[in-house]
Amino acid sequence: MTETDTSPPTLDEIRAARGALGDRVRETPVWHWRGRRIGELVGDETEVFLKLELFQYTGTFKPRGALINMMALDRAQLDRGVCAVSAGNHAVAVAYAARTMGTSAKVVMLEGANPARIEGCRAYGAEVVMADFQGAFDEVHRIERDEGRAFVHPFEGKRTALGTATVGLELATQVADLDAVIVPIGGGGLCAGISTAIKLAQPGCRVIGVEPEGADTMHRSFASGKPEAIDKSRTIADSLGAPYAAPYTFDLCRRNVDQLVMIDDEAMREGMRLMFDETKLAVEPAGAAATAALCGPLREELRGRRVGVIVCGTNIDRETFSRLIANGSGL
Repeated sequence: MTETDTSPPTLDEIRAARGALGDRVRETPVWHWRGRRIGELVGDETEVFLKLELFQYTGTFKPRGALINMMALDRAQLDRGVCAVSAGNHAVAVAYAARTMGTSAKVVMLEGANPARIEGCRAYGAEVVMADFQGAFDEVHRIERDEGRAFVHPFEGKRTALGTATVGLELATQVADLDAVIVPIGGGGLCAGISTAIKLAQPGCRVIGVEPEGADTMHRSFASGKPEAIDKSRTIADSLGAPYAAPYTFDLCRRNVDQLVMIDDEAMREGMRLMFDETKLAVEPAGAAATAALCGPLREELRGRRVGVIVCGTNIDRETFSRLIANGSGL
């Protein structure tokens, strides 16, 4: 595979990527969610399977793509180090992957990033640079140019898609005969990979992407037929607030995603409360997005179906989690 390879991942390539990752990433578990409240909301006849990617190293799915990208670098490139830009989760993953691969990382994080994520990057040995929403990509490309570091994109490119596709491959292997899989969308890297793997492994399964209303990049892109951008992220789900969609990722999503839905911030708060109360999982807003979509706009459409729900991450500190779930109306 070359850096300019724009062909869609094949099932053999996804399997090879999972093998290459080995024990650098965990095969995260699936939990069949049964409970009084989820049954009341979506129907006892609906089977809900949580793909618990929050148990991945660094707390999100992101190390999969970061590692696949870094494993393609030669020793000279690794010696020069890597750089990345992120609201937090990708930055932490790149810091982890850099330590795993024996290189250094310099990460550009958005002003206002969650303190736990900043500390997570530094704990893995990364240097952290702060930037605003509009200037973050310019800053990381300056670092790439001036320091000779390899740029590890947060959501674009075939290698990134191969990494995230391993989540879908695992899910398709762990749970047979799924009717639908719900995937959160930020830049689209997770959804691009998972949707590709699901369509290859279980062709009859629907893939549904979910975005927050305040960061609707993929909705705009689907509507126009080309990658679109937003001027600002306006959602509590900061890890879903990518500034733009990118060509390769957008094309995979357009090929393999059957439907997009949007949810608001309160729906994600309610999803966080529900998951904490009934599953005892403390997830970030993005980690509750797929649950929020299932319990909201997809409730009747998926009633009685076998549904995979991607729980993509949990990089959130106790104080922020408590503040976000406080004073809720309850589901």
